[in-house]
Amino acid sequence: MPHALRQNDTQLKVRPDNPGAECLDDNAILPDKTFASRVDWNLLRTFVEIVRAGGIGAAARKLNKQQPSISAALKRLEDQVGVELLKRSSSGVEMTAAGTALLGLCEEMLEAARMVPHQVAQATKRVEGIVRIQLISAVTSTEFDEAIVSFHRRNPNIHIEIRVSPWRAVLNALEQGDAEIGVGYDSNPRSSLVYEPLFVERQQLYCARSHPLFGHRVDRLGELKDEGFVLTGDDELDTITRLRRRYRLGTKATGHAEDINEAARLITLGVGIGFLPVLAAADAVAKGRLWPLLHADAEPAYDIFLLARADPSRDTATQLFLDEVTRRHRAQRRA
Repeated sequence: MPHALRQNDTQLKVRPDNPGAECLDDNAILPDKTFASRVDWNLLRTFVEIVRAGGIGAAARKLNKQQPSISAALKRLEDQVGVELLKRSSSGVEMTAAGTALLGLCEEMLEAARMVPHQVAQATKRVEGIVRIQLISAVTSTEFDEAIVSFHRRNPNIHIEIRVSPWRAVLNALEQGDAEIGVGYDSNPRSSLVYEPLFVERQQLYCARSHPLFGHRVDRLGELKDEGFVLTGDDELDTITRLRRRYRLGTKATGHAEDINEAARLITLGVGIGFLPVLAAADAVAKGRLWPLLHADAEPAYDIFLLARADPSRDTATQLFLDEVTRRHRAQRRA
């Protein structure tokens, strides 16, 4: 079978001073215009499985095939591409630069192929169903909101259901199949879920207008260890919990709310100081009802993720919504 020419293959090229003559050039590279028409697409899938499994033997076990057949498939693909894609070793395989480039293309092609039935269903207006979204409280994301608007306009017959819960409950609901899409935080990513960074959230420590510290900044958090504190229980993120415990904040708890919005209510009413997401508190700050006690460079920050199960067999409604959000978010990041 013919194959793409390697870097050191001798090729013919036309001499610029004599269009009718051909000459040899060891460094000239001619694109293989027939590659797409003759490549075995199954070999590309096998290549992806080898990389994902971490080796030829592991891929053979996953695909329920003999190891020599997987090795032969890889060899045929390398012959067709014309370069080495993987370096074999006793510990598995390591991708070459060409292998890394090919893997990215293969994953894009496989994802495009997987989306065909979903996109066709959307184009023919035959999509119905429910998208179940579970998220942490007080999520403020213009991109996420715009994705919901766009998705509903394209798919008016799909019902959108949103539930709010503490961040650990969001992760558990996804793993147990009680929700298809999640928006939240995770201090210890799980292999059963896929994570798309949605935005970076920052928190600030706030007090009410009636508090003696209103209008002042705090340089040392330890100075606040005796202040009455509003806690958020299971809704508190690990990042904030660790920070609180480090400086012994909250040892004197004067309020408790499992929802960020209700915690903001207690802080605003002067029940105690407490941490809130900056965007969630922005309106109250602008109205002079809350005051940020920390300097901006001391605000704890963390990623909020768009979450889904690592399961390619999603229903069409869920897959289309996930695609809508990720497409918009990635376009925004490139802008």
